[in-house]
Amino acid sequence: MTLKVFLELVEIKAKIASVWPFLLGLIFVAANFHHLNWGLNALFFIAMLLFNMAVDINDNYQDYTKADDTQAAEWKKHTNIIGVHHLNVRGIFALMASFAVVAALIGLYLVWVTGWPLLLMGLFCFLIGYLYAGGPKPLSGTPTGEFFAGFTMGFMIMAITVYLNLYQTHALTLALWGRVLLASGVAVMAIAALLLANNICDAQEDLDLNRTTIVYYLGKRRALWLFAGFYVVGYLALVASVLIGDLPVWSLLALVSIVPVTRNVRGLFAVQVKKETFILAVRNLGILALTTVVAEGLGLFLP
Repeated sequence: MTLKVFLELVEIKAKIASVWPFLLGLIFVAANFHHLNWGLNALFFIAMLLFNMAVDINDNYQDYTKADDTQAAEWKKHTNIIGVHHLNVRGIFALMASFAVVAALIGLYLVWVTGWPLLLMGLFCFLIGYLYAGGPKPLSGTPTGEFFAGFTMGFMIMAITVYLNLYQTHALTLALWGRVLLASGVAVMAIAALLLANNICDAQEDLDLNRTTIVYYLGKRRALWLFAGFYVVGYLALVASVLIGDLPVWSLLALVSIVPVTRNVRGLFAVQVKKETFILAVRNLGILALTTVVAEGLGLFLP
């Protein structure tokens, strides 16, 4: 397997969806509590990336191994990366398992250091990571896929980051988790929008593979309006978090992203073709990640 194929297998371009909430968590803690546990953060970052890669490998592995009828067989031969590049299925499983095991071992060490709440959060993430593409009814093929992906990656990664930095304090209250959820809203919504854009573009293919995503129930037009609505909710969450004082006022600079994000949303409204316009949702994720991290980061140093 070449490096290029490996990076495609682990969907390296999508790793921003994991790194972004992690950075938002660091900024949230620094802005409100002025304390960071850099060693624990570094270990979690490694475990998070390894597990995220394992999940993406598992998505491709599960799709490939479950495609068994004639139509699906053609799909996995010409579309799925394992079939396109003639990768060894057992080798792919071993790679996935090794990444997951190392991530789990690091996670267990962090649990030993910080306490049982991290175990619960980690088990939830591992469960959703597997069930997203595995099990008898993968979440990716149901109307709940966007919710679980957005919540798990956008909120849970940020929540774990906050926990690792505050586990020794008395700040971990129910109210705090509500504030973290609000501050993570822009990431939650953008990640959900990314998955929804993928399902909109794959609407016919999903039907052929017996997947009934939310697009199946809403229809393309309503799904597109939901796609646009996700961004609106994300921006409102960002503004609300600033208004209650959890994010620096400078965070509002991220609102400049409304212009390119809106342009890309209109592009998907016009054309829903995977190879042509799915990239617009990917760009929106990158634009929002860059602008929010830069704007919120500035707020840590400017009055």
